Amino acid sequence: MTRQLLSIALAAAASLAPVPVWANVVRPAPDFTIAGGKTARSLRGQPLVIIVAPGPESKEFRKQVSKLEKDYHRFAAQNAIFVAAFTTSNGEGLRSSIPFAVALNGAELAARYGVQGSFALLVVGKDGNLDLRTARISGAYAVRDAILNNYERQAATHRVER
Repeated sequence: MTRQLLSIALAAAASLAPVPVWANVVRPAPDFTIAGGKTARSLRGQPLVIIVAPGPESKEFRKQVSKLEKDYHRFAAQNAIFVAAFTTSNGEGLRSSIPFAVALNGAELAARYGVQGSFALLVVGKDGNLDLRTARISGAYAVRDAILNNYERQAATHRVER
């Protein structure tokens, strides 16, 4: 009888959706809220591409978006979510072929991520690690590489210290 109960318990446990384990979150990305009330933490499992800029009309923002638009379909295939974090604007007038979520408080997000200047590009991996932070406008390949080469892969290839 106990063997049958054990079989039933194992079958029930196997039928539950697997819960992902994020074992190596060594550079945890700070949490923030986007319009609609979702948080970065609730989006774990999907890479986040965050562009910090003063507003949607800023030169850096427009230039970065134009470098990413051509390859957006590749990012969509990775389930990447693009977030605009505006430090001096509410995001009104944002026009792009990339669907952006807008961070509710861009200035606070910039401070939490240690952004020093007026522009930054951040990539948070599926595992919740901050995999890229740069103040330079970057091409689509650099962003794609940061998404594909998350912390685990970088550590395995000795690109970062564990």
